[in-house]
Amino acid sequence: MSAFNSIYPQTKLKSSSLMESLLQPLRQQLDSIEIRDAELARALCKLIPSQCPFARDIQIFGRTLVSIPPLCKINPLYEQLMGLRFRSLVYLADVCGEDVTPYCY
Repeated sequence: MSAFNSIYPQTKLKSSSLMESLLQPLRQQLDSIEIRDAELARALCKLIPSQCPFARDIQIFGRTLVSIPPLCKINPLYEQLMGLRFRSLVYLADVCGEDVTPYCY
């Protein structure tokens, strides 16, 4: 594969830029969502986890055997989803005056 990339280095760049260009409208749409409804904000806070659900430490008798790293950052929409969750939390706390600690675990 490295021989292919050394002969055709632009192939990797083209596929990466193609993916970026395909995802850009979705990213912009997620970034442009304004939270104006408490029910929507609560639903988003419940739907989007505060921590990556894949990060795990497998332990036996108190000793860590395997540590699985968080894989959420591989998600190309990770930043937009975290931003949407944060805007929902801010709306609930600042506008609605709710205690958002139940959504932080």
